[in-house]
Amino acid sequence: MAREGFDSAAAVTRSLLGWGVVAGPFYIVFGLVLALTRDGFALSRNPLSALLLGDHGWLQAVNLVLTGIMVGAAALGFARALHGRRGTATGALLGVYALCLVISAVFPPDPANGFPPGVPAEPTTSGVLHLAFGGIGFLSLAAAALVVAGGLPGAWLSRAAGAVVIVGFLGGAALSSGSVGIALLWAAVVVGWAWPAFASVQAYRVVPHPDLHRRATA
Repeated sequence: MAREGFDSAAAVTRSLLGWGVVAGPFYIVFGLVLALTRDGFALSRNPLSALLLGDHGWLQAVNLVLTGIMVGAAALGFARALHGRRGTATGALLGVYALCLVISAVFPPDPANGFPPGVPAEPTTSGVLHLAFGGIGFLSLAAAALVVAGGLPGAWLSRAAGAVVIVGFLGGAALSSGSVGIALLWAAVVVGWAWPAFASVQAYRVVPHPDLHRRATA
């Protein structure tokens, strides 16, 4: 039964956007814990996606799936919070990113740069698919940042984040065998996860407060 004076739709939208704030820190902290406890893994040589490899790779798969679900919830929140085509496009692009996170968990990357230890760096179909879905996901995330820029405060930050994600991923993929490539990938990951948190907070602020009495006196 709906509570009088309470906008349940606004409350749901705000709750969904909250997952956009949680997703990035969850993924990075979970990944760093795994990175620091896996033999042979070096943050200066290996991207977090490499944690999908080896005996404990399923833990990083769980990380990706759970984070993908959170991003999917945030995508729905953006679609509800922003009106018209901008909201639809932002929600769809973030939805594609969420789906790519989940699919990437199914297809581990190729071994590289000494991880896992003792495993030869040979190209595999799984590695190609991981790179393909990673590319689609990162580009969708960058596109979402560029689309949402005109509809929320801090537009220049969203545009800058989108540019960093594109350059970081493409440059990192091209130079993945060296330290510069890994640094670019890390830039794409960190900025790529900081932006949804920032944008979710901005979108949260434009959603009317669910308490109608408080909204009327604001």
